[in-house]
This record gives sequence, C-alpha cells and structure tokens, in this order.
Amino acid sequence: MSLAKRIIPCLDVQDRRVVKGVRFQDLRAIGDPAELATRYEAQGADEMVFLDISASVAGRKTLLSAVQRTAERLFIPLTVGGGISSVDEMYQALRAGADKVAINTNAVSNPRLIADCAERFGCQCVVLAIDAKRTGPAQWEVYTHGGRNPTGLDAIDWAKRVVKLGAGEILLTSMDADGTAYGYDLELTRAVVEAVSVPVIASGGGGRPEDLYLALSAGGAQAALAASIFHYGRYTVAQVKAYLRRKGVIVR
Repeated sequence: MSLAKRIIPCLDVQDRRVVKGVRFQDLRAIGDPAELATRYEAQGADEMVFLDISASVAGRKTLLSAVQRTAERLFIPLTVGGGISSVDEMYQALRAGADKVAINTNAVSNPRLIADCAERFGCQCVVLAIDAKRTGPAQWEVYTHGGRNPTGLDAIDWAKRVVKLGAGEILLTSMDADGTAYGYDLELTRAVVEAVSVPVIASGGGGRPEDLYLALSAGGAQAALAASIFHYGRYTVAQVKAYLRRKGVIVR
C-alpha cells in the first residue's frame, strides 16, 4: 500500500515572527508562529516546519523559547531548524518540543555532525535541508547561511553523501522558485528523489494546488512544503488536500 503524501506548511521565523520573501529576499512579516501553526494544524496539516532563518547568519542558536511556545500548541510532528551546530543543540531542540531537527549550514562545514546526530537520536530525527540554486542544465549548487553563501557543492552529490552519513529525510528547497508561486523545480526534485533512498520534501514555488500535485507526482516527492499559498490565504490546507484526492493522490 502506498504511503500517504504529506502537506507541510513552513514557518520561516525571524525575530520571533513568521516572515516570507521571494528567492530568500525582501522578507515581509506574516504573523505569530504559534498562532499560524495552530491554524494550519486545524486545516489538516500533516506536519509543521519551523525554521529560524537568521540563526546561522547571526551565528547564534535557535530561539528555543519560540519553538517551545509553538510546539506546545501542536499535536502533529514539528521539524525545527536554524543554527543547530552540535549534538547537544539538537538535544535542546528536541527537548523544546521538536520531533525532528533540520540541519543545513553546519552540516556543510562539519558533515560529521549528521552522523553524530543520527547515532545519538536515530536517522528518523535528522532532516538535512538543502538550499539549491541552478547553475546550468541539470546542475544545482548548495547554498548555506540562509541562501547567502555558495558552497561549490553539487546538490545531487551532496544529497547522496548526507544520506550515507545518516540523514533520514531531505528538505529540498529550490532557491530559484522560492516565493515565486510559479511552481516547484520538478527537475531538481526528481533528480534528488531518484538519487536517494529517503523521503524528499519538495520546497520552493508552491502557489496553486496543482503545483503541489506536480511536486508529489511528476517530481516524486513524498511531501510538499509550502508557505505563501497558506500565509496569504490563497488556499487552505484542507482545500489543497481535497484537490489532491480528486487527482488520485493518497493523503491523510
């Protein structure tokens, strides 16, 4: 029996407020993370992602008080990311209410962190976030520090490597599509899905229910993460799921 596909709203948090931009720039405030998380859960969200997007840039730890306040209101799984640089910091995030922890910047600078966290907490708790920008035909480069720093790493090769190190899931964001509402980068999504053996969450570009459908079908992703479509009230999670059911996609 096929596994149900997941719909995951994303809360990009800066200064304790949810924000949203286009291609990681021109951020505008949306609202309170705990209130938005509660709203989206009530609409039928399967999971929630909370990303402290300025933690790595500022060289600080994740704002755990904001994480805890959000987690206390949720009954669905919560993934938390931003500034996690050690096994102990992952432990603190889990203690604050996270079910899974996403790592990006510090995994690139210290790949051993992935293996250490997976060994301590299990692969299922470790989500490797990849922010990728297209550099040529079928080529994408990994960026860190909230999309500011190019790494020279090929996104497909990096995805394969992190899974070998112990990542249990990949959160894959197309920097080119992020916030545009023009649709996911299906070529990038499919390339990573075919390269790894763990679930891939497609992120970046979801503006219509059809976009999420394509990410889950043509792109092959196990889950679709979206922000603008929900933040700006274009569609609810329930409306997206109803559309997916009509298209034959198995959702909860």
